[in-house]
Amino acid sequence: MTKVLEDAIEKVRRLPEDRQAYVAEILEQIAAAGSDQFVVPELHRAAVLEGLAEAERGEYVTDEEMAALWKKCGL
Repeated sequence: MTKVLEDAIEKVRRLPEDRQAYVAEILEQIAAAGSDQFVVPELHRAAVLEGLAEAERGEYVTDEEMAALWKKCGL
């Protein structure tokens, strides 16, 4: 296991259980792809495209909203 992966797993261990479950689901999908190219699920792709569109429009969250998110994630 690489150091980067070990560090990431340690961070995930500190997340709330529901976030850990989400990370596990994504890792399972990536692992299931094996050496084949991983295809991003459509729901995730749509969320990324939505975020990019918001950024294009200059719609950003406040520093306070980001601080609340990091706190919720245990970071």
